[in-house]
Amino acid sequence: MSHVSSRDIESMSSEQLHRTLEDLKDELLQLRGQQALGGSSSNSGSYKQTRRSIARVLTKINQENRGGE
Repeated sequence: MSHVSSRDIESMSSEQLHRTLEDLKDELLQLRGQQALGGSSSNSGSYKQTRRSIARVLTKINQENRGGE
């Protein structure tokens, strides 16, 4: 699930956003572990994509909390 598009995020409910955020954070933790152990270079772009997907989800959650500015 390393990449979640903006369109997908817009169509998610609040509960789905929180579930997706937890999944992405778990994935990022695994990627960090692989990177620390000298993991393969085949997933070098997935670390960046996962971080950006987390940022997108957090942005959407914060917008909902503020009233959808």
